[in-house]
Amino acid sequence: MPDYHEQIKNKTTLRLRERLRGLPLFLNDFFRGVSDVTSVLTRIGYAYDLRIFFQFLTEECPEFNGKSINDIDIGDLSAITADHIEEFMEYLNYYVRNDKTGTLIFKNDENGKSRKLSAVRTMFSYFFKKRVIKSNPAVLVDFPKRHAKNIIRLEINEIAKLLDEVESGEHLTDRQKKYHRYTKSRDMAIISLLLGTGMRVSECVGIDIGHIDFNLNGVKVTRKGGSESILYFGSEIEEALKGYLLRRNDIHVCSVDKDALFLSLQNKRISVRAIEKLVKKYARLITTLKKISPHKLRSTYGTQLYRETGDIYLVADVLGHADVNTTRKHYAEMDENRRKDAAKYVKLRERPDINT
Repeated sequence: MPDYHEQIKNKTTLRLRERLRGLPLFLNDFFRGVSDVTSVLTRIGYAYDLRIFFQFLTEECPEFNGKSINDIDIGDLSAITADHIEEFMEYLNYYVRNDKTGTLIFKNDENGKSRKLSAVRTMFSYFFKKRVIKSNPAVLVDFPKRHAKNIIRLEINEIAKLLDEVESGEHLTDRQKKYHRYTKSRDMAIISLLLGTGMRVSECVGIDIGHIDFNLNGVKVTRKGGSESILYFGSEIEEALKGYLLRRNDIHVCSVDKDALFLSLQNKRISVRAIEKLVKKYARLITTLKKISPHKLRSTYGTQLYRETGDIYLVADVLGHADVNTTRKHYAEMDENRRKDAAKYVKLRERPDINT
């Protein structure tokens, strides 16, 4: 029987194949061509975004009127200009779709538009390199200007309050308290692990019991892209994990999920969605101004590590960022604050004491 990560890979592969059925046939060559340099999830994203692009062409551009998406062939790529792509970018600001449930309204911010332009650019770049088309109009279209956003994270006092709430359950609703008695040790282990290692929620879900080594105080996780890494944790996380394992070892689990570390109330491997919900449940009790998710706990860890070490390469390595520039972009604000603080430490001359 395939392990958890193999099961997920198989499911996403089937999702990708389903998405490809709604795209022009010639794109199969593109998706095969980029398969060795992209993850399945990335290709699913490409398929989704390219479908929107070709829907736009067939519905909004006179040159392609009367064609369905499946009617578009490789020769049509040469008819697409930079103007078409710029019009597509403007179209993404607001568009509607009708389905069985009614009219759906879609809007894209600069991040959504950038992702879709990236998919279009990658497609044109592939066919241009293969000399299937003579020009690449997508490179003439600039990415939207992206506005920097402040990192949402918990401060030290908020971390303490969050862990106190998980431990006590004091401010949960009466209904939530009924479940809390069964999930307290699990929830404490999950939130402590997220806060104490900065792992992704998908990495947390995929942990098996055998991936924990208390001799090293380390946990093996499978990163984005399939590589494995060991993350190390401190004594507080060790205590939380051991407390949970005392309960976990007494639970009878179906054979499919028998190795899973974290379980749902149905005694199955916990899902990403379930962890997202439990983090939000406790976070609402300590802050109403910040929308705290597992990813924000990851940002909290990264911020603390960077504050303590000032080593952006260490933060990038521990967080599993393939490119340190991704990390630097997220923590640029802290670098700016450090530079501002530097002005306080340099004195050009001593001022006389006005009291003497």
